Amino acid sequence: MHDKKTRMRKMDLLKYIRNVPNWPKEGIQFKDITTLCVAPEAFKEACDRLVTHYKGKGITKVAAIEARGYVFGSVIAYLINAGFVLVRKPGKLPADTIQETYELEYGTDTIEMHKGSIKEGEKVLIIDDLLATGGTAKAAANLVEKAGGVVAGIGFVIELTGSLRGREKLEGYEIFSLLDISVEE
Repeated sequence: MHDKKTRMRKMDLLKYIRNVPNWPKEGIQFKDITTLCVAPEAFKEACDRLVTHYKGKGITKVAAIEARGYVFGSVIAYLINAGFVLVRKPGKLPADTIQETYELEYGTDTIEMHKGSIKEGEKVLIIDDLLATGGTAKAAANLVEKAGGVVAGIGFVIELTGSLRGREKLEGYEIFSLLDISVEE
């Protein structure tokens, strides 16, 4: 028999996040969620916390950002009984798409989703693994709105706080993250 009090205490998910120095390039401290994903109790805890936060909010679709956002987004969509929308890099989806291009530190990038995957007025939750500068999440929000959906929230496993200021780029949206990790550029 499980002790109810033990289950009620929140697990320290931060201890399941691996820091990878100088990846993918020199000076970056990459926050790796794969170590959380391979630990069944930590993965379940992270998914349960996200589901608890978003369940009962009338969300009809979960739009997850390629690729690590799919890991959590599909589970959330299933558990809150919502449809699942893939947000991908160009050329990866087989049917007609809508696109959103956004600024990077040096240059631009583009994401897209299938036309018709979100209907007018649908409440859409956007999920990704990590909030850093906010550019990709903002582009995903723009895509949802371009399709006629309403962004019901944007959720992350990790939010990098400090000099990156990703939350500022998402001003006006409800943001939820499981872990805040302070970083400086």
